Amino acid sequence: MKLGILGGSFNPVHLGHIFLADTALSSQKLDRVVFVPAYRSPFKLAAEGMEDSADDRLDMLAAAVAGDSRLAIDDCEVRREGVSYTVDTIEDIIARYMPEGKPSLIIGDDIAGEFPKWKDSKKILELANIVIARRLNAKAVKYPFPHTLIENEAMTISSNMIRALISENGGWRSLVPAGVRAIIEDRRLYRCSGRTEQSEDYNNTLILRIEAAARESLSTVRFLHSRNTALLAGDLCRRFGLDPAAGYLAGIAHDLAKQIDNKLMMKLAKTDGMEISEIEENKPNLLHGRAAAVLLRERFCINNKDILEAVAVHTSGSENMGPLAKIIYIADKTEVSRNIEPALRKMLVDTDKDILSLDSILLAVLKKTISKLEAKKQELSGETVRLLEATLQRLNKMKEKKR
Repeated sequence: MKLGILGGSFNPVHLGHIFLADTALSSQKLDRVVFVPAYRSPFKLAAEGMEDSADDRLDMLAAAVAGDSRLAIDDCEVRREGVSYTVDTIEDIIARYMPEGKPSLIIGDDIAGEFPKWKDSKKILELANIVIARRLNAKAVKYPFPHTLIENEAMTISSNMIRALISENGGWRSLVPAGVRAIIEDRRLYRCSGRTEQSEDYNNTLILRIEAAARESLSTVRFLHSRNTALLAGDLCRRFGLDPAAGYLAGIAHDLAKQIDNKLMMKLAKTDGMEISEIEENKPNLLHGRAAAVLLRERFCINNKDILEAVAVHTSGSENMGPLAKIIYIADKTEVSRNIEPALRKMLVDTDKDILSLDSILLAVLKKTISKLEAKKQELSGETVRLLEATLQRLNKMKEKKR
């Protein structure tokens, strides 16, 4: 195996690092690049928290390389502790990986000029081929030691820049892989403000896992519907004072079981302890919400009752469902790919809560849904009928109070 070694603090790892590894793989015809995060970089002895951040940096690297078998992570420098010297790492990796020929040590031109001053730099030259990538210089620079220069485009992204942007609440999220962004937000790394509200039941990393599961199990059209539902649910949650992350999670997961086999769907739904109606027996696909809620609980350990309810009842509704469940019911039937009347669309974006309550929007959506079902001569679920009646009663009581 032809091996490349890419060391650094990776504090945090960013798209520039991934681009550099990808470029080295193709230009040097390597089979794999090994990321080696330093425990304590000799170039950054004054940096604070390097040792304490080792676990976070390893986790971010794992998120960044997920699914790419060309990229590996080796924690040998973290396990060795102390100052991380490249010569020790190369010897260690050669002994364990047994690469074909000399490994390629990939470094950026931002530190290449100092290479002759590295500890045992002459020995490094004996052990590895030095491959220099452009980080800062648009033009080739000559160095007084054997090396190969990668003709790559210079990416002016640095970990220092990203940390500064995070602390200043600037635009940094597009500069790191999605999994890395989630870890930074969830763990409040680099003084990241993250979300204004968090819960032990769900975080950004978990939401990414659930979204990946939805993308894998659903057709493209169905997944895009789920994501549109999640976005609208998050917007409605902000409007009505609920946690938008909970709305997004429930929205992205609501059709998680939509395209599984009917027998499995029925089996999953039966484990939630609720009765299965005659309509559901005849049309098992109506159970996909309940099945999805079971998957959320069993596969992803979601125990938040509001989220599970919202996912479970989004198809037919429920007489006493809570605010989040109402929002998912609304979002599922009115997200942007749905063909609905402009008046109903306007209700979704009207932010005047004094004029339009959540129940007002729900009633409009219910009437439209029932009208469509009746036009198709489809039987109405008892839950949908009871939800309509309960919603009308609540709105009538509100009108009486205002008189």
